[in-house]
Amino acid sequence: MKKVILGIMMAATFTACKKENKTVESSENMKTDSVTVPESNETTEAATPFKKIELNPEQTAKFLGKQNNDTLYVNNFFATWCGPCMQEIPHFKKKMEEMKGQPVKFTFVDLDQKEDWDTKVKNFAEKEGLSNHMVLIDGSKLTPEFFKANFKKWDGGAIPFTFIRKGDKTDETLGSMSEEMLTEKLNSFK
Repeated sequence: MKKVILGIMMAATFTACKKENKTVESSENMKTDSVTVPESNETTEAATPFKKIELNPEQTAKFLGKQNNDTLYVNNFFATWCGPCMQEIPHFKKKMEEMKGQPVKFTFVDLDQKEDWDTKVKNFAEKEGLSNHMVLIDGSKLTPEFFKANFKKWDGGAIPFTFIRKGDKTDETLGSMSEEMLTEKLNSFK
């Protein structure tokens, strides 16, 4: 019985990471259409210089809101310290490559502490070729009201979390996704 309980606890530990508090001072003016995410989902092997794009709660809510177009928006909330987050990133990168040229925009929403933005987050983004697909959010400014207003399932207590939207249709996934699960969810929007 102890082995079963221990196994369940270990599985829960590896399924989701607790979110840490963050601090932010200011943010840039942002467009609501996936901010700096380029029309192409192309990831490059050469390191694209990392540009800090910071969103406040109001900008984040607008960014996540319904857009009046036929684009599929895939937003993955993660942190570099979160093991399950790092395990699913390759699945998203593969889908970005497969869906190149289609009306889909992948955005990685980083929740690392601000002091890590210029080091760990920058290095990760450049190494993984995701510099043009990343925004930063000060998690300490995201209140329970923010989560209730923007999500059906997520209270901000754990990551990874993926929010997919196309028009009025949304999908929310708390916890790490396998490649098959991600494919199934994306296909459900076709």
